[in-house]
Amino acid sequence: MANLKEIRNRITSIKSTMQITSAMKMVSAAKLKKAQDAITAMRPYSSKLTELLQNLSATLDSDAGGVYSNQREVSKVLLVVVTSNRGLCGGFNSSITKEVIKTVKEKYSNVEVDLFAIGKKGSDVLAKQFNILETRNQIFDDLNYDNVATIAEELMLLFTNGTYDKIEVFYNQFKNAATQIPQVEQFLPIKPIEGGIAEAVNSDYIFEPSKEEIVEALIPKSLKTQLYKALRDSFASEHGARMTAMHKATDNATELRDDLLLTYNKARQAAITNEILEIVGGAEALKN
Repeated sequence: MANLKEIRNRITSIKSTMQITSAMKMVSAAKLKKAQDAITAMRPYSSKLTELLQNLSATLDSDAGGVYSNQREVSKVLLVVVTSNRGLCGGFNSSITKEVIKTVKEKYSNVEVDLFAIGKKGSDVLAKQFNILETRNQIFDDLNYDNVATIAEELMLLFTNGTYDKIEVFYNQFKNAATQIPQVEQFLPIKPIEGGIAEAVNSDYIFEPSKEEIVEALIPKSLKTQLYKALRDSFASEHGARMTAMHKATDNATELRDDLLLTYNKARQAAITNEILEIVGGAEALKN
């Protein structure tokens, strides 16, 4: 059995760890509330804008502004991987990196694949296996629409100039603090609406001044919003995952501390008992 000093040192160390994990949990909980409100308010707008985008793109040819929906033979793919810059958030980052590796093996094993990394943890892991075209780790320091729009414009240019034939986004979708769902969304070309052109034509829209003029502004804006929503989802998911992980870590540390306190008390009691026995034995020896 370890001596009393070693047990006391371990108890002190665990208490310090508990203070850190508990503080991190509270910080993530505060940030999560704000991030959750932001993504919840944004989803209906993003969904409706995407629906409009698909309807318009289905009825336009490439010369009329449908360049973003141009379906080409896929020979080069860009995967946008959204992770976090910091760890201590459970399986948040590993779930995305595993999904990327799985998708490349099953879907893109015969084409050239590059990665556009948003988040340090994902780029550090995947750089060992894939070519990282660019990293944008600083985006989460000031996550706003304008900063994300710059990245979206860069991705749109990479598609329209023919550098890549397909662009997909990998991120964690926020469900609740304990659940994050890995998502793979096709960013470009724009996914055709289910039901095809016939359903798009029958959509109840009135275009003024013209469909072509509207789509020139709507499609880029919708793509920027789609990417912004993905980053917002990932941001909320990160704090939810970290809050849950730190909560579990604090609970585990509490349980370990209690076990060590019990061990310490038993060892201390045994030591006191031995001292008493030694004193009694010494007294008996002096009598005799």
